[in-house]
Amino acid sequence: MPSKPGPVQIVSVSKDDHSFELDVEALSRILLAPEVRDKHVVVLSVAGAFRKGKSFLLDFMIRYLYRRGDENWLGKDDEPLTGFSWRGGSEPETTGIQLWSEVFPVRKSDGTEVAVVLMDTQGAFDDQSTVKDCATIFALSTMTSSIQLYNLSQNIQEDDLQQLQLFTEYGRLAMDEILQKPFQSLMFLIRDWSFPYEYVYGFKGGEEFLDKRLQVNEAQHEELQTVREHIHSCFTDISCFLLPHPGLKVATSPTFEGELRDVAPEFKKQLKALIPQLLCPDQLAEKEINGNKVTCMGLLEFFKAYIKIYQGEDLPQPKTMLMATAEANNLAAVATAKEQYYKNMEKVCGGELPYVAPKSLEEKHQFFSKEALHTFSSTKKMGGQEFCDRYQAQLEAELEEMWQSYLKHNESKNLFIAFRTPAVLFVLICLFYILSGVFLFVGLATFALVCDCAVGVLMMAMLTWAFIRYSGRYPNVGGAIDQAAGVVLEQATVAMNKSKGTGIVDQKKSS
Repeated sequence: MPSKPGPVQIVSVSKDDHSFELDVEALSRILLAPEVRDKHVVVLSVAGAFRKGKSFLLDFMIRYLYRRGDENWLGKDDEPLTGFSWRGGSEPETTGIQLWSEVFPVRKSDGTEVAVVLMDTQGAFDDQSTVKDCATIFALSTMTSSIQLYNLSQNIQEDDLQQLQLFTEYGRLAMDEILQKPFQSLMFLIRDWSFPYEYVYGFKGGEEFLDKRLQVNEAQHEELQTVREHIHSCFTDISCFLLPHPGLKVATSPTFEGELRDVAPEFKKQLKALIPQLLCPDQLAEKEINGNKVTCMGLLEFFKAYIKIYQGEDLPQPKTMLMATAEANNLAAVATAKEQYYKNMEKVCGGELPYVAPKSLEEKHQFFSKEALHTFSSTKKMGGQEFCDRYQAQLEAELEEMWQSYLKHNESKNLFIAFRTPAVLFVLICLFYILSGVFLFVGLATFALVCDCAVGVLMMAMLTWAFIRYSGRYPNVGGAIDQAAGVVLEQATVAMNKSKGTGIVDQKKSS
């Protein structure tokens, strides 16, 4: 461990390919320290949008944990705030996931000692992060923490709940089959709360406000009900705290370094209510997975397992609402176009309808295929031309597959094709039988015997073909007989066409 405690980067995000890397060595130094490795772990994480004061809040928690038992743990008025790196301004500060290098042993009233780990996460929705980056960071922190603070500004809006639904579902996908709710404690921490006359600051107002926001009733749209039911199904405990604005100087001064003299009194008062309650020894929830408490050493293994899942390709790619809607929109247009083609082709050659000449059927296919593509292209779609072109290519490929299927179905109705093989075999049997009689009549007994043998082989082939068609067994043998009959018919057709062409040429010469 470093001599001086500080933040340690354990998960990094590559800006080039947006991949994730776990620093196992750094994480091991924190979690495998001899004094904490076998203790049950409590992981407190703060997640949410960037530039909303997550690191600033965590530093007050660090100050409290170092000064437990001191009534003046907030510190002096001129004392700068240190810990996780933070600063004012509009640009993001934290990247990936960081842990405080020192694990805090806390003794509960029953005498058991737990290890408290503080986690800081990269802010979501900055200009460098994809939806996958945001979803993965939030999911990883939620999967590995026992207390997740969802840091929001001013209110809980519907898009905040939808994002929470997306991120938690992405985390749930990565976990093995679970018998209980997948995650533990979630606290909505509403910063800069401006309506204390409706709901008072603190836990009391927060609980009343949260009950109203997460209420499910029949009058709501199904989509709103689903989001709320999903959140309730993911966490064993959900709470809320309303925190006032820290003061104008905190938000606007570039020289502010966390001195309490510049922080609004009401903010300091609510910090004194929030942090001791949050970090109260008997309120600390140990990390559990499938009902089993996890030690610091076990948490290291879970980090390794989870990061491998997010480094792989097994999970679906999370999408923005626009991309998800555009995809559904284009898929619906593809389905409509395919249904139109299907109905038109069914009227021409579907089901029990009679055989259609191949040339006529292909003309119908070309016409109906163009109609289906026109239906797709004329449907209003989202995502832009390049995005829609991918789905048009998909439609074209699927229409071609359907056409091949209809072609085979139509050919199966052709009586000549169905009886081609026995017809060819019968003609050959008759031909060789006649040749055998002719050879025998002119005294060529050997040739007659060869023809008789050929007749026997052909009759065996016909009986075998009939047995295969009836029983469905030995399809390879049946296919070989069909193929041989096809070759004979093709060669005979070529020979007849050649002789016919030669006759026409001779007739022209004589004339």
